[in-house]
Amino acid sequence: MPMRRWNPWFTGRAASLAAGLAFAVAIAASAQASSLRVQLPFDIRSINPGVNRDHNTDGVVLHMVEGLVAYGEDALPKPLLAEKIDISGDGKTYSFTLRQGVKFHNGASLSSDDVLWSWNRYMDPKTDWRCLSEFDGRGTVKVESVTAPDARTVVFTLDKPSALFLTSLARTDCAMTGILHKDSVKADGSFDKPVGTGPFKLGEWKRGEYIKLERFADYASLPGKIDGLTGAKRPLVDELRFVIIPDSATAKAALERGDVDVVPDVANADVGELKKGGKVSLSVVSSMGLVGLIIQTRDPVMGNVKLRQAIAAAIDADELVGAVTDGIGRPNRSIVPALSAYHGPVERQGVKYDPAAAKKLLAEAGYKGEKIVMLANKRYTNSFDAAVIAQQMLKTAGINVEIEVLEWATQLDRYNKGNYQIQAFPYSGRLDPSLSFESMTGPKDKQPRKLWDDPQVQALLEKSMVVAGKAERQAIFDELHKRFIADVPMVMLYNGIVSGAFSKRVKGYTSSLTSLPRLWEVSVDG
Repeated sequence: MPMRRWNPWFTGRAASLAAGLAFAVAIAASAQASSLRVQLPFDIRSINPGVNRDHNTDGVVLHMVEGLVAYGEDALPKPLLAEKIDISGDGKTYSFTLRQGVKFHNGASLSSDDVLWSWNRYMDPKTDWRCLSEFDGRGTVKVESVTAPDARTVVFTLDKPSALFLTSLARTDCAMTGILHKDSVKADGSFDKPVGTGPFKLGEWKRGEYIKLERFADYASLPGKIDGLTGAKRPLVDELRFVIIPDSATAKAALERGDVDVVPDVANADVGELKKGGKVSLSVVSSMGLVGLIIQTRDPVMGNVKLRQAIAAAIDADELVGAVTDGIGRPNRSIVPALSAYHGPVERQGVKYDPAAAKKLLAEAGYKGEKIVMLANKRYTNSFDAAVIAQQMLKTAGINVEIEVLEWATQLDRYNKGNYQIQAFPYSGRLDPSLSFESMTGPKDKQPRKLWDDPQVQALLEKSMVVAGKAERQAIFDELHKRFIADVPMVMLYNGIVSGAFSKRVKGYTSSLTSLPRLWEVSVDG
């Protein structure tokens, strides 16, 4: 069957040798051991990639493990451990050619057998991998077989074409489908530690205090520049020390004192003060995360679409987002992130702030002032602030809203069970619009956490996951956006903001659109 080659990263060994030489020179330039101290707001959940994880955990683990592909700066999947990818004409067979010279932390060379071993482990339900359902037929794609014709080639066969296969492999919540050496597990099959190919390896995890990662001297970096979670990834310090500091004010003070070198995401309210102080540097970027008000459309009150439309029209997104983000953020009324290549003219259109229209819609809905409860939490301060401001705007329009503050774990449980009327809710970033829509679209009877239960919408979404042409996918996302604005299963407000702050002695640190810290290609002076 004819094959097409997908984004070959590079060919030949000259580029690898040049990158290796540059890496050796950079390391030799530092005669003394160097350490980079990074704040974590919470302890990690585990060191098992893609298992018992959260976003905070991913930020540490993805310095140790790598996958065949990873997200680039443009939010598209690109080769990482793969040198090139060939896709069959029918779109169902993906042949990955592995890069040469890649080693694991134990010194073993990467081969196709390692990819097979890692895949089989992930697909074993006992592993409890976060993304098992994405590849076993329950999610966007079913992998029917994985074979290794030779030491450098791995072939994945799918049951049907998928526009999301590479994107799903690269997902950060899947730990990039990181390739591990079998030494990662003990003799009894239980997980020990991640023996990966990443730029850093596990040193020590002192629970509740810190996680220490050590430079992997034999790391095989790609040439060129940093590119999202791929591209150049040289470890330029001897040690990463993730220090657990839950309180944001304490973290900011520690940064200004020099007790930590990087705070990956300072509070928006602190950005202006830090800029004026001049003691630290800042890297502020928009992320792919979604912040908004999610609505339970099966609730007896909220099931009225006119009421939901009134709520959307009663919220002044410009004022709310400006207040919540201290003027840093910009409204986005689409769940296609503003950074996405698919965020076009249609996605830039949305519900306009119109108090008169809101009151007219309330009258048409027959709303009689029934109490509506909005759930919120104080772990994610921007989301909580959005709830408070939205409440005042809705009350001004004549909508009786009360806020119930819950612990994040309790709110998340209510979300998963669909037990709420409205929630101020943050979604972590999905780097493909299909995945953004999928996070909230589906049958509520089977998946109570879903917001939008519409068979026609589901059919459009499924089509977007199969077709590969950008124009055809754009047309589908445009139609989904129009339906989203009309049906209002969520009042989308804005995309997340990542404000990384770092010491003046730190060189090369930049915030990322995934909001995960990237500590490769980062060095320290003194």
